[in-house]
Amino acid sequence: PKMKEEHCLHAALLCLGVLCYSHGLTTEQLNRARPSLHGHHEKGKEGQVLHRSKRGWVWNQFFVIEEYTGPDPVLVGRLHSDIDSGDGNIKYILSGEGAGIIFVIDDKSGNIHATKTLDREERAQYTLTAQAVDRNTNRPLEPPSEFIVKVQDINDNPPEFLHENYHANVPERSNVGTSVIQVTASDADDPTYGNSAKLVYSILEGQPYFSVEAQTGIIRTALPNMDREAKEEYHVVIQAKDMGGHMGGLSGTTKVTIRLTDVNDNPPKFPQSVYQMSVSEAAVPGEEVGRVKAKDPDIGENGLVAYSIIDGDGMDMFEITTDYETQEGVVKLKKTLDYETKKSYSLKVEAANVHIDPKFISNGPFKDTVTVKIAVEDADEPPVFLKPSYIFEVQENAASGTVVGKVHAKDPDPANSAIRYSIDRHTDLERYFVINAEDGNIKTIKALDREEMAWHNISVFAVEVHKQNQEAKVPIAIKVVDVNDNAPKFAAAYEAFVCENARSNQQFITISADDKDDSANGPRFIFSLPPEIIHNPNFTLRDNRDNTASVLVRREGFSRQKQDLYLLPIVISDGGVPPLSSTNTLTIRVCGCDSSGSLLSCNAEAYVLNAGLSTGALIAILACIIILLVIVVLFVTLKRQKKEPLIVFEEEDVRENIITYDDEGGGEEDTEAFDIATLQNPDGINGFIPRKDIKPEYQYLPRPGLRPTPNSVDVDDFINTRIQEADNDPTAPPYDSIQIYGYEGRGSVAGSLSSLESATTDSDLDYDYLQNWGPRFKKLADLYGSKDTFDDDS
Repeated sequence: PKMKEEHCLHAALLCLGVLCYSHGLTTEQLNRARPSLHGHHEKGKEGQVLHRSKRGWVWNQFFVIEEYTGPDPVLVGRLHSDIDSGDGNIKYILSGEGAGIIFVIDDKSGNIHATKTLDREERAQYTLTAQAVDRNTNRPLEPPSEFIVKVQDINDNPPEFLHENYHANVPERSNVGTSVIQVTASDADDPTYGNSAKLVYSILEGQPYFSVEAQTGIIRTALPNMDREAKEEYHVVIQAKDMGGHMGGLSGTTKVTIRLTDVNDNPPKFPQSVYQMSVSEAAVPGEEVGRVKAKDPDIGENGLVAYSIIDGDGMDMFEITTDYETQEGVVKLKKTLDYETKKSYSLKVEAANVHIDPKFISNGPFKDTVTVKIAVEDADEPPVFLKPSYIFEVQENAASGTVVGKVHAKDPDPANSAIRYSIDRHTDLERYFVINAEDGNIKTIKALDREEMAWHNISVFAVEVHKQNQEAKVPIAIKVVDVNDNAPKFAAAYEAFVCENARSNQQFITISADDKDDSANGPRFIFSLPPEIIHNPNFTLRDNRDNTASVLVRREGFSRQKQDLYLLPIVISDGGVPPLSSTNTLTIRVCGCDSSGSLLSCNAEAYVLNAGLSTGALIAILACIIILLVIVVLFVTLKRQKKEPLIVFEEEDVRENIITYDDEGGGEEDTEAFDIATLQNPDGINGFIPRKDIKPEYQYLPRPGLRPTPNSVDVDDFINTRIQEADNDPTAPPYDSIQIYGYEGRGSVAGSLSSLESATTDSDLDYDYLQNWGPRFKKLADLYGSKDTFDDDS
């Protein structure tokens, strides 16, 4: 078939070439039909636009076929003027687009040829201007005439798609004819001439699943119920062919990748009908028991599955959750298991799609069930107390060894091991209790005080005898029962005040009591006076029967001068069995009050003071006394300062010992600190050389009349005087002295460090080489020359 197609194509191209050649000859013959610039021919050339005028027919366009590849230039047409008699005196001139390059004219005959191959897709037409002029004078014989040369299209461009590859999606199980995508191709040939640009689409690959509309290029589904789970991706090849799809037309292709998107058209399915699982009875709630998984070929949200327990005897003991990452159902323990009670459980688990598509509800139901059987495994369990917690009671102050209560635990395993008990000492730091290790009896070790601690919370361990790692712990709350062992007392440290002018039976204070015992052994309180002072002449007591009592004045006319303090004993009894009582003393002070009963003063001495002197007046008097004392002290201090002279004028010469540290050492002979006598030249020892660290023998006597008077307070005169004395006193420090540093001591094993006498002493060094160093070192060479040189100079 492929060879047949090639033969057909060759035949078609041959026919097309013959047609083009015939058309060219026809056009050439027509163009030679003497079109004139100003002709009077009524018959116009085929394809030319003729305009009727008074002078005759007027032409304005020629045609030439594109892509002509003949050996000779193609004849486009011929220009001829009516005034041309054929004697060669008329010259035809061509100007405009492509003139002289693409189009040339025979200036004698007027024939126009195309010298180059033309491409309509590059340029569809050319505008030229023709004119007839006198060959000798170049004088225009006729006005210039403009005409158009149109390039006639041939089918030389194949269709091209906008994209080389297309990608599209379509839901699976779509109806036949569902639009998938539209592909578009274009043809560069002239769409207005022939069928060179008339395209027809067809499908080369992808049948029978898809089809394409011939005129629009829309791809549609061709088969119903295409299943993504069976095949997800399809590759389709679309062809676009020009010439209306007929033989000889050119074509182009493109590839389209079509992917089926998922819909929820598959229910979940368990791969098996029964799952077997096991769990230890020692497992804690929340522990994972096992996993189940229902398979759903759908993807994304269409494949989401939720699990639930819908039936079974283990619904209360187990639960199931969904792991959305793995799409598994996770069976977890909900409550504690007991192998001795029940050894196996059964569950019915359902897996259902989360999102259901109503279009495919008929494919349902979109769920599945499976049976899960769970076996309980026996485990070595720790002891178990008969109760989860215990509450005991014991009376306070009970004797040591009193039994508080008893706990009991047993081993749930078939071995039924013996149990040993102990108290967690972290919960009984004070060691109030002890437990019998064998029978679990709890006893007191020392007396308990409810007022100190009303409840004791301890923990007891139960451990198997043969397996110390198997232990249980139970909390125990021990309540200390109250006994009446605390007598009531005043609720506060009361101190009462009674006015001197108090009236008889006047209440001046209300008291209350407090009892550390429980309410059963505390209130109600009874207040009374001791029997020996039941007839107290000064105060009386009234029990208010609400756990309070009022103290009243029995007589009138109290006096602070006679007695300013009274102590009143009060007996308070509680309602316990047996009742307890205590005697409390109330302190009562006698105070001075005004007519309205407001306190003024409670001191006995305050009564002796004059009524006119208040506390503010006393404070003012005291402040005045302190101020006077301060003034006196300041006055005395100033007097003492005036007796002493302001300036010291003693004859003692006060000097500063100025020490310098730039002296060179005297070698090993320098043994006196700061003594530089050894540094002097021995030849000048007998001579007198003054030293700055020794005071001169003679003294400078100050001039009379310059010293200010002792009581003078003129500081300016004093300073000027001192300056003048210092300037004129030769003995005043610092002293002028001469220090000689040329001698550094005798007998020193260290040589001299000075180079001052190098020119006059013998030296072992040879400085002759300095003579060779040039003029820059001539001065050094003269200073450090050889001994002979010095002798010669001398």
